[in-house]
Amino acid sequence: MLYTAYQALTDFLHPWQQAASFVSTSLPGLMAQMPHWPAPPGARETAAACEVFSRLKLTHDHPGFGIRSVTVGEGADAREVPITERVIQRSAFGTLLRFEREDVAEAGDGGHPLPRVLIVAPLSGHFATLLADTAQTMLADHDVYITDWHNARLVPLSEGRFGLAEYVEHVIGFIETLGPGTHLLAVCQPCVPVLAAVALMAQRQHEAQPRSMTLMAGPIDTRINPTAVNELANSKPIEWFERNLVHAVPWRYPGANRRVYPGFLQLTAFVGMNPERHKKAFKDLYKLRVAGDHAPADATVRFYDEYFAVNDLPAEFYLETVAQVFQEHTLPRGEMTVNGERVDLGAIRRTALFTVEGERDDICAIGQTVAAHDLCTGIKPWLKQHHVQLGVGHYGVFSGRRWRQQIYPRVREMIHSLS
Repeated sequence: MLYTAYQALTDFLHPWQQAASFVSTSLPGLMAQMPHWPAPPGARETAAACEVFSRLKLTHDHPGFGIRSVTVGEGADAREVPITERVIQRSAFGTLLRFEREDVAEAGDGGHPLPRVLIVAPLSGHFATLLADTAQTMLADHDVYITDWHNARLVPLSEGRFGLAEYVEHVIGFIETLGPGTHLLAVCQPCVPVLAAVALMAQRQHEAQPRSMTLMAGPIDTRINPTAVNELANSKPIEWFERNLVHAVPWRYPGANRRVYPGFLQLTAFVGMNPERHKKAFKDLYKLRVAGDHAPADATVRFYDEYFAVNDLPAEFYLETVAQVFQEHTLPRGEMTVNGERVDLGAIRRTALFTVEGERDDICAIGQTVAAHDLCTGIKPWLKQHHVQLGVGHYGVFSGRRWRQQIYPRVREMIHSLS
């Protein structure tokens, strides 16, 4: 019923927000066409208020990565290389997407292909486009692929379940498609299933075992330095989460009656962690538009267009993640199984490990990701590296200036040293 009520409210507000959007875009344009006429009193304020109202909405549509080109080289040798998105493999629940560089055939030293990197994106309420900056940065020196998970409310019930085990098997399947020598980069929530996938491939002596895995700000062992997110996950029994946070998709969508953890609930939880910050952002947006300071206002708009694009999670994946990662800690305790097969992290020997944490991360605190080093007992010490980035929170680990200038060079060095 909650999902239906949310959808009814969204439908009711839609025409009003569309009208507000029209006013916010047409009024400034009209004033620009009449530069010699004084602006009507309150015109800027009206346009700004309408824009704020029109943008206070969620969308369930994939916003797109928007990666059209990448800058290759430096200084006088810098050039723009066009990027094309190409689907490599698709299932009902996810797509293996390649950001294909036009020059990829000749890229790399001595004509060798660039290192192949699979970015494993979270399935946690947002689309994989949240990692657009991660992919854009990696593209300068790598052949980049990404797991683009689908919105569960668009997946028919006939396609079956998608739980934590299915996520792990999807990752293994994508690695198989890319073949031996692939490097993995996992951000946040998928660090656990990625570590499990690599272990299972090692146990099976799979020929396509990845060459390296970079785990960034992931909840490998949430018993260490628990955050507010971890405490919330442990504050109620798993039955409470199922009763209160899992809802059926409304009938009008292809995934009608599929049980999901709605993206709007996930976003509400995120916003609720720091509501004053978000209120200030929209107040500042209004003030910046009134003052005609459009560059920082446009940056705010771009951020919230992405942040407010929500992705519903299959209920079984959400509940199994909460139970196994945050409540039972099955991976670090050596008790995780995937379709009846126990995950043995000690079996990993051929895959290098690089972990990254942010000093100010209030979602995956320091200590939770580096725990992977003690668990992966079969990896030689010279194949393990760890980096703590000072001055960044969770998102700063994989996006923004410090990611590009301080973290990425370490990741690149590790990957290229093994390629």
